[in-house]
Amino acid sequence: MKRIRYYHACLFFTLCIFYLSCQPTETTSTLPDRPNILFAISDDQSFFHTSFAGREWVQTPAFDYVAQHGLYFTNCYAGSPGCAPSRSSIVTGRYHWQNEQAGQHASGWLKKYVPFVDLLASNGYHTGRTGKGVGPFKYGEDPLRADDAAGRAYNEIMYEEGSESDERFATGIRNLNYAANFEQFLEEREEGEPFFFWYGSSEPHRRFEKDSWKKRGKSLEDVEVPDFLPDTEVVRGDLLDYAVEIEWFDLHLMRMIKKLEAMGELDNTIIIVTSDNGMAFPRAKANAYEYGVHVPMAISFPKNFPQGKVVEKPISFIDLAPTLLELSQTKPEGMLPISGRSLVQLFQNGEETEESRDYVMAGRERHSSSRFANAGYPQRLVRRGPYLYIWNMKPERWPAGAPQRLVPDSSGAVYPMYGIDSAGVHHSEWAFTDIDDCPTKSFIVEHHDDEQYGKYFELAVGKRPEFEMFNIERDPSCLQNLANDPEFVGIKDQLHTVMMQELEATEDPRIVGPDKEVFDTYKRYSPMRDFPKPDWAMAEQN
Repeated sequence: MKRIRYYHACLFFTLCIFYLSCQPTETTSTLPDRPNILFAISDDQSFFHTSFAGREWVQTPAFDYVAQHGLYFTNCYAGSPGCAPSRSSIVTGRYHWQNEQAGQHASGWLKKYVPFVDLLASNGYHTGRTGKGVGPFKYGEDPLRADDAAGRAYNEIMYEEGSESDERFATGIRNLNYAANFEQFLEEREEGEPFFFWYGSSEPHRRFEKDSWKKRGKSLEDVEVPDFLPDTEVVRGDLLDYAVEIEWFDLHLMRMIKKLEAMGELDNTIIIVTSDNGMAFPRAKANAYEYGVHVPMAISFPKNFPQGKVVEKPISFIDLAPTLLELSQTKPEGMLPISGRSLVQLFQNGEETEESRDYVMAGRERHSSSRFANAGYPQRLVRRGPYLYIWNMKPERWPAGAPQRLVPDSSGAVYPMYGIDSAGVHHSEWAFTDIDDCPTKSFIVEHHDDEQYGKYFELAVGKRPEFEMFNIERDPSCLQNLANDPEFVGIKDQLHTVMMQELEATEDPRIVGPDKEVFDTYKRYSPMRDFPKPDWAMAEQN
């Protein structure tokens, strides 16, 4: 009897083991549900310029689709008003001032700054990108990272200029077929493998084909000109050419969305649509004002997020990395400490949480080579409630770059002041080179001493006070500085305290040292310009 009981016990134990072995483990039950991620980022687009935001002169059906079927964020702030430092914040979850060279424009990406994309790849994700990745940065040999921080490039499929298949709207548009490269990326994916794809459009980055808007049937009368720009036909046409390139970015995004829908993958795909910084116009891109750092943002995930929600809470680019790591069930091991906070609860509920931060911060250092000794124009900003507070750390410097440049390969000769030749024609490369070459810039500079338009020249290039504060709900063009208004001194002090606490906590070298000028010492790998030595440089030397 004992032997029979023993055999029965053994049989029962064996059956239990067999039963348990047939049950799904925690890993196999969760891994198939990990979402795909399509991250779409345009190049130089301000928040205001989508049809979902009410701008009828720019049509963005793909962005509108994501916003309608997901979450639309009215207050998303880029990591910087310049592309490289802003994209650095996205993939590291850190402020650009925390990332040394890997947070500065056209400098070197040190490999210790591990992007979340690497961790997704290690966690079973098929990763890749098309178009512009995390740049411009220098990648290369140790201690630099070997390849782009956005992942492997899928840039082989291109439009052939002049061919019947060349459908591009304008000559300024890049020749990459973004949507076709996305399809090639998907074809290389293993069955059931989740993916992360970075769609980095080069549009609407300058230059634009002048008057391309005419071929698209647009009208000058429909344009809304920001108050910091002159309302002229030149500026209106420039804005419409900008809209044409936004629509090209949006067209390829819509093709990607339709591809996912046809594959049955749309419900399990997180789609994020945004831009790296604001539009490439004077007083926008490379400036800490609203049109420089406030960018469009829509996120959809049909399987898990509410649809048609408008979120007014301010969010920052540094929050994207921890959010995507959580959603993909990926641990941040290997990354440097992340300063951002996961937004998963906000995404799932569409509502604020008690623990969430009620402010966002950003900043800038160098943009292009625009000042003596490659010096930058350091700024830090905080947005809280209706107020935008800006600290211009070097107010003695020209914010848009020096007004006069040395002639290359010469013995100290200088171009004419403001880059205006003897015929009254402006040459963009001669002055104020933190502003991209464009018809709007030339119009403003050429009319710098006009009674009607002179104020726009001062707004675009004039030196600024150390502190600025704006009520952006009433003044989105950031024209009325409240920083010295006695009525707002309490609010200014609160914002300055918040800013200083965050800069100290994140060990901004401009605040904690030991070398507060270190950002100006980083090597620049893009073309350099030379400038006459200004008074501020002489004062710093003494």
